[in-house]
Amino acid sequence: MSAHAPAIVLSSHDADRLEQMLDTPPYRDAPGAAQLRAELERAQVVESASLPSDVVSMNTTAECVDDASGQQHRLTLVYPRDADAAQGRVSVLAPVGSALLGMRVGQSIDWPTPGGRTLKLRVTAIHHQPEASGQAPRR
Repeated sequence: MSAHAPAIVLSSHDADRLEQMLDTPPYRDAPGAAQLRAELERAQVVESASLPSDVVSMNTTAECVDDASGQQHRLTLVYPRDADAAQGRVSVLAPVGSALLGMRVGQSIDWPTPGGRTLKLRVTAIHHQPEASGQAPRR
């Protein structure tokens, strides 16, 4: 992760579910688990009802651009079992998934990939966020 990582915001529901996922054997030592743990540790956690509508939360569909290449992507951030690259469904354990988690529209981050390339990822729009549409569980 970049030393200049932007502040991120997570819903308490997402933080709880992600921490529980990382405590289970299939994911505890999975590739990407350490990066996701680091993101969870630095996040500001708010109640789901208070999550700003311009934040990438779990199951959010966002438009983003890799500023290094100019390539645009429409991605949905999902749990590993729901990942499907062909459908733009990116696992939160993938480098780009961990990078997107908790980011707001306009924020960007430098994120090294396993292949040695650095993504310069910037969120440009949110198309669907469960909390904003009333679909996220409330506590």
